[in-house]
Amino acid sequence: MEVILTKDVDKVGKAGAVVKVKDGFARNLLFPKGLAIPVTTANLKKIEQEKQKLTQELEKNKQEAIKIKERLDVLSLTIPVIAQDEKSLYGSITSLDISNALKEEGIELDKGKVILEEPIKSLGIYEVPIKLHPEISAKLKIWIVKK
Repeated sequence: MEVILTKDVDKVGKAGAVVKVKDGFARNLLFPKGLAIPVTTANLKKIEQEKQKLTQELEKNKQEAIKIKERLDVLSLTIPVIAQDEKSLYGSITSLDISNALKEEGIELDKGKVILEEPIKSLGIYEVPIKLHPEISAKLKIWIVKK
């Protein structure tokens, strides 16, 4: 039986793909869980429209990411913190702190887009990568200074 997958299914295929599966697998697992729909001309048309809509949405998100990248490339962010001595901080700077500092600059970013391998624990200048889109990333220059 041929079905159209509505969601990604391991070892079967990706969403939107037309795949051939055994009748029992389709009737007992895929259809009841909403993972697939039967192949009909109406369903094929519906899936094609959803793909076009998704493509347009992804292109819109990509254009927004390019605009944000241009702003981040010229931005130098200063974060004042309380430090113990000349180098070490009392706490640490995390991706949430960087996200909040960007929010004060007028750039709304989810903390998950700020890529920190480990929290910043000392004063200095850092370049932090930010993943804006699967194809677009930016480098943000951050100055950690003593209050």
